[in-house]
Amino acid sequence: MAMKNTTVLISGAGIGGPALAHWLHRLGCVVTVVERASAPRPGGQAVDFKGPTQRAVLARMGLLDAVRSRQTGGVDQTVVDASGRRLAVIPGAFTGGEIEIPRGDLAALLHERTAECEYVFGDSVTSLTETPHGVHVTFRHAAPRTFDLVVGADGIHSTVRRLAFGPERDHVRHLGYYYALVDLGDVGGEPQLYNEPGRMVAVGGPKAPAFFVFASAELTYDRYDVAAQRDILRAAYRGAGWRVPELMARVADAESVYLDSISRVETTTCVKGRVALVGDAGYGNTLGGFGSGLAIVGAYVLAGELSVAGGDHVVAFRRYEDRMRGLTKVVRKANAGPFLAPPSALRIRARNAMFNSKPVLSAMLKMTDWFATDPTLPDYPLPVSV
Repeated sequence: MAMKNTTVLISGAGIGGPALAHWLHRLGCVVTVVERASAPRPGGQAVDFKGPTQRAVLARMGLLDAVRSRQTGGVDQTVVDASGRRLAVIPGAFTGGEIEIPRGDLAALLHERTAECEYVFGDSVTSLTETPHGVHVTFRHAAPRTFDLVVGADGIHSTVRRLAFGPERDHVRHLGYYYALVDLGDVGGEPQLYNEPGRMVAVGGPKAPAFFVFASAELTYDRYDVAAQRDILRAAYRGAGWRVPELMARVADAESVYLDSISRVETTTCVKGRVALVGDAGYGNTLGGFGSGLAIVGAYVLAGELSVAGGDHVVAFRRYEDRMRGLTKVVRKANAGPFLAPPSALRIRARNAMFNSKPVLSAMLKMTDWFATDPTLPDYPLPVSV
């Protein structure tokens, strides 16, 4: 069946966008990826893949061996009290999943494998106007263009979702917590995690940024104002014990600071006309543990359904949404905030007791693999990479 709708704009060059570009390019589509950042973003938190479904998609992309060769390998993390006394140990298998890789390394791999696609860095979409034959798109810098289809793979604060589906406040729910990743350089020691009610700090490990999670009502600030993010973080941890004062003193000179809310996307649909959402833009749950894996699988499903439908977006988008509904069920309920930064001393002790129970940990690992697996996922007629 000959493909139609072969010119596709993808907003977002993180994980889901390049993964979709990979498949669409092999189907003969002319793919353009626009990204607000000036280049592929390095660094960031490690991401992980769970279960046979995600592993199978990576294999079909020809990425499984490359990802495994760059995996960090889960490292055990010690939970300590304010004096540094060990309270529990979080196994690497729990935090790292089956395969763990730094997000920046995965993004670089995907960008390298899609070099034949057109990438436009340092730009963003400013308007979308659907016509009977395509979507007219304007950009912050580039000249306007018309595409057959547009896909938002631009994260939980998706510009495409805002332009096509409505304001972010109508689709994203704040879950009562914020998190921050801060490059503090070498802070010394093995990976450790410290809690006070409503606050968590995790440091240590190879090349890992310091990781903070804290309870907070929704804040108003410029997400691109790093100075404002530093101020919010320091205020949130004022008066904290353990090594926190030392770490906060280093935040002022940190090379990289990223702060955002723990939020969940609550859309009733992730497709509208000629526009579709992939990954966190359509079914994101910050720190839910499924983001990159779902983005990879979602890209595979969307491209697969377009292939089966011969590019008919009306049919393909409906099937894509139906297929992803089951796989995204878990992220529509979870909230990592109370787990990572329990709101009371009693809840902290209960969480630590879980880490000290091998049967409970084993059950949780099996459950996450089960949620990430879809044994009915079709073997789509997509060109397999080697």
